[in-house]
Amino acid sequence: MKKISLSFILSLLCLCVALPMSAQFNLKKGLNAVAKGAQALTLSDADMAAYVKEYIDWMDKHNPVTGADDPYTIRLAKLTEGLTDADGIPLNFKVYDVIDVNAFACPDGSIRVFSSLMDIMTDEELLGVIGHEVGHIANRHSKKAFKESLLTSALRDAVSSSSSKAAALTDSQLGDLGEALASAKYSQKQEKEADDYGYEFLKKAGKNPWSMALSFEKLKSMQESAPKSSKINQLFSTHPDLDTRIKRMSERATKENIEKP
Repeated sequence: MKKISLSFILSLLCLCVALPMSAQFNLKKGLNAVAKGAQALTLSDADMAAYVKEYIDWMDKHNPVTGADDPYTIRLAKLTEGLTDADGIPLNFKVYDVIDVNAFACPDGSIRVFSSLMDIMTDEELLGVIGHEVGHIANRHSKKAFKESLLTSALRDAVSSSSSKAAALTDSQLGDLGEALASAKYSQKQEKEADDYGYEFLKKAGKNPWSMALSFEKLKSMQESAPKSSKINQLFSTHPDLDTRIKRMSERATKENIEKP
């Protein structure tokens, strides 16, 4: 039986861009250089796109992606049918067959879902996670977080050394980028914006927007079962209150006379 890992709890506390800690591939621990005058550097949209593509290609290479005829792939494809773009950004979905329970999104519209997350979530709960991730992509929160991670990680030296085009990154540098992304946080305002976008996104796509509230309810039940002294509960002081988020999404769906699954 696949285990529920801390990486899943941490990622869902933010429901944001998260670092998948694959059982098949352990990223380099620790950053070599943090916040070294990152504000002085700039990146063009073309450079950003190149770095994002390099990162997601690297992640797909170092994690086992389920095949087209795999039950996980089939389930996710059916679940995300009609979810084609987020404010003009084309979406693409893949499943990583790993024992850790997690999901993450990149600013280019790439969303990766772990098979173990699919094992413990219903379709509606999983849609809520995806809807929220799409909200961060559409509002360009993911792009901002990715850029800040580039410029405050050990990659800063590589990024600043290239004057004409995005520098190719080594495995070690990509590992450092992953560590920086793992510690990136969204503001409560950004989380609220992602919730609201995710709700409307799902509704417009013909999905039941109750999924947003249901995903938060699943997270709340997991949080309540964790020790009060745990790191999980400590993180709640800096994240939007789950009860408030559940209430907002539930009241919205109820007001619109949408039937709860």
